[in-house]
Amino acid sequence: MKKYFILLIIFSFASLKAQDLKAFQFYNQNGKKVNTEKLVKNLSKYDVVLFGEYHNNSIIHWLELKIAEELYTQKEGKIILGAEMFERDNQAQLNQYLNGKILAKNLKDSVRLWNNYETDYRPLVDFAKDKNLEFIATNIPRKFASMVAKEGLNSLNYLPENDKNLFAKLPISVTLETPGYEEMKTMMGEHAGDKAMNFVAAQATKDATMAESITNNLKPGYTFLHFNGDYHSKEFGGIYWYLKQKNPNLKIAVISIFESDDKSLKTPQKDYKPTTFNLVIPEDMTKTY
Repeated sequence: MKKYFILLIIFSFASLKAQDLKAFQFYNQNGKKVNTEKLVKNLSKYDVVLFGEYHNNSIIHWLELKIAEELYTQKEGKIILGAEMFERDNQAQLNQYLNGKILAKNLKDSVRLWNNYETDYRPLVDFAKDKNLEFIATNIPRKFASMVAKEGLNSLNYLPENDKNLFAKLPISVTLETPGYEEMKTMMGEHAGDKAMNFVAAQATKDATMAESITNNLKPGYTFLHFNGDYHSKEFGGIYWYLKQKNPNLKIAVISIFESDDKSLKTPQKDYKPTTFNLVIPEDMTKTY
């Protein structure tokens, strides 16, 4: 019986073809498949790369690290990293860790780290540390974004001047013409009234602040590789939109994420709005939380 069971397992695996086990597939904006080598060569030509992610997806986090490593080689070290997951007021502590002045355990005590930092973001930070790269904390402190969601965008005007350095310069433009914002307002429902626009404004403060943080840290000849939730750059909205408002000539690539139940990971037929590059992953890929 045991021998039969082993043979059954061997037969089962042997019957699986390689294409049945694809973990990811990149496509360009025209729907053509792109391998990772060509992807990185293309990315190296951009000033800014906005890598959208699903925060709890293991294959995306692995790809973020691998693409950072390959882009570092392609650009001969001329890359800057940055992420939504770190807030502006924690930049000094993050720099101390990158410069070897504090240990990892001290970073945990002094920086507001996401719950999945150890598994999903520490590898990126440690890569920057090992290669002496800048890693920019791009996001608005969450307490200010929460304040906007509750009290409206105007509430930022009454903060002390020192606090105003922690988010994009006021006034921050908020328009439903920005891709994704109309959808967000609709999701809140008509009954939400002004609260719906406050929620949109809170999103805008994050996007505008991340865009400003990126702009302020650009260097000629460098590629700024930024990691953010997919919603912050999908459909060329969010951060992308604010970057273009600031500098229309900036060359920006957006990597968007789509899930598929198709084993060959073809581009989805429904709700597929491609950006510069598009990562299709299995919808049952392991989640980190």
